[in-house]
Amino acid sequence: MQLFQRHSTLAHSAYHDLLVQLKDFSLSELRGSPVRKTRGKSAFWYDSYRVGDTVKTNYIGPDTEEIRERLARFRSLQGNAIRNMSERRRLIRLLRAENYMGADAGTGSLFSALAAAGTFRLGGTIVGTHAFRLYEGELGVRLKVDQASTTNDIDIAAFERLSLAIEDTASPALNDVLKDLSFTPVPGLEPNQVWKWRQSAGETLIEFLTPSFSDDEGMRELPSLGVHAQSLHHLNYLIADPIQAAVIYRSGALVTIPRPERFAIHKLIVADRRLSGPDALKSHKDLMQAEFLIRVLAEDRPDDLIEAYHTALDFGPKWQQRIEASLKRASHIAGIFKHL
Repeated sequence: MQLFQRHSTLAHSAYHDLLVQLKDFSLSELRGSPVRKTRGKSAFWYDSYRVGDTVKTNYIGPDTEEIRERLARFRSLQGNAIRNMSERRRLIRLLRAENYMGADAGTGSLFSALAAAGTFRLGGTIVGTHAFRLYEGELGVRLKVDQASTTNDIDIAAFERLSLAIEDTASPALNDVLKDLSFTPVPGLEPNQVWKWRQSAGETLIEFLTPSFSDDEGMRELPSLGVHAQSLHHLNYLIADPIQAAVIYRSGALVTIPRPERFAIHKLIVADRRLSGPDALKSHKDLMQAEFLIRVLAEDRPDDLIEAYHTALDFGPKWQQRIEASLKRASHIAGIFKHL
C-alpha cells in the first residue's frame, strides 16, 4: 500500500524551476564584482563594490561549484531580473493550482523579510516544522494535514563559527526587521542577550539556535545575524551541509533548510530527548515527521538516508541509544534500515 502521495511530475518540475529562478535572482542583485577570499581552510565569495572612496563587501556564500557556475554568468542574470520575477509568479500560480502548500501571509512576509535582510545568505537555516513543510517541494510528495500542522514557533539555527568567520552582517538589522513586523524581544536571563522575539499581534514566536560543542547548552552570539542564540546538542548534525528551498509566497522567497535525510534522523533523536521532558507532547509529532520522511527517502533516496543514519550512529553511544529508543516506538520503520 502506498503510504504517501506524490505531486504530479509537472508540479515537481515547476517547483525546481522556481528554485533555480530564485537562486539566479539572488545573484542578479550584485552591486560590483565577485571576489574570492580564504580564511583558514575555507573559501568564501563576496560582492565587492565601491561607495565613494570606500570598498565594501557583501557575503555571497561558500566557495562551491554551484555558486562558481552562477557567478560565471551573473551579468546575464542581472539582465534577466524583470523577466525572472514574472516567471516566478507564473510558477507559483501553477504550484498553488496543483495544491502545493503555500505559506500564509504572516509566515510568508516574515520569511521574505528575513531573506531580504540576508538571514539565510549569512548562514541561517530554518529548522522544525516550517522546514518539514518545505520538503513537500524538495521531495515532490503531498503532506498530510496532521503532519504539516501549523505551528506558532519559528526556529532559525546557525553555526557560531561560521557567523564569526563571515565578514558581513544582516542589513537591515534583524532586530529592526522583526520590529517592523510587530515582534518584540523576549527578555532573557542576561541583559543584551536576546535570542527570541514574540509577535505582539499574534502567537508567533521566533527563536535563534546554534549547535553546542560543550557540555552546557548556554547562550552564544551570532555576529553576522546580530543576535544571540540558544545552543543545543545534536544541532550540528542537523544543519551541516544544508540545502536551499523555495517558499511559495508572492514571487517566492529563497531560504535554507536541513537536508531531509538529516532532518529525519535528527527527529528520531529529538523525539526520544523530548519524551521525558516538558515538551513530551511534541515527541509524537517529531516521530511522525521522521517516519514520513524515512518512508519517502527509503524509496527515493536510500543511499542518502543510510549515510545520514550511519553518520549519526558514529557520534557515539548516546546518539545510538536515542535513535534506537525511537525506532522501538516506531517498530514498523525500524526494519527499513536493515534492508537498505
